Amino acid sequence: MIPLDQAVVARLESHGERFEILVDPDIAAAIRQGDDIPVEDAVAALYVFENSSKAEKSPEETLKKVFDTVEFEAIAERIIRKGEIHLTAEQRKRMTEDKRNQIVTFISRNAINPQTKLPHPRQRIEMAMEQAKVSVDPFKHVDEQVKNVVKALRPLIPIKFAEMKFAVKIPADYAPKAYGELRTATTIEQDQWQNDGSWICVVRIPAGIQEEFYSLINRLTKGDAELKILDQD
Repeated sequence: MIPLDQAVVARLESHGERFEILVDPDIAAAIRQGDDIPVEDAVAALYVFENSSKAEKSPEETLKKVFDTVEFEAIAERIIRKGEIHLTAEQRKRMTEDKRNQIVTFISRNAINPQTKLPHPRQRIEMAMEQAKVSVDPFKHVDEQVKNVVKALRPLIPIKFAEMKFAVKIPADYAPKAYGELRTATTIEQDQWQNDGSWICVVRIPAGIQEEFYSLINRLTKGDAELKILDQD
């Protein structure tokens, strides 16, 4: 459980009743977005209240009527996922800025300007979001929000999600280490070890990280790899 001074109220109103629990806003947000976190790690007390400020607990018969259970974990998870989480202005600002940064990072890594085939700089995406007056929900997952954000940006900047495909040949001296790192950093579509110990592969990456990919290949092989662009979707 979390310290009481870190908790905010999560509230759900249903069947004419009010139910409150005390939660950490960040952990509650993670649970709400689908992270597998025990409810106990998110709460400051293992009680469901009808009025948390007065420490008035919800009667068991009311819990049973509304939730079909009196089990705290099941009820608390439903309150976290379906209810309102009451943040201070400072908490909401911080969490909204964090989520905005995550969205900008996702777009900058996965989208390009289709006219130049190059990724948009973060600052350009941030300025376009500000100009479009994009609203960010601190409790919704990035994946849920990106589609609407990009829709709002398209009248302002040309933008398209794309991937790039590369053929790569890694010399034998660098192949074992490169194999492990490229499996983590890319999607490998084909690969084959050669008789001389070199390794060849066909990989896909988000188009927005192409410069990062080039740097990775150069670091792994000291500039001694062979690299060819096969296509860009």
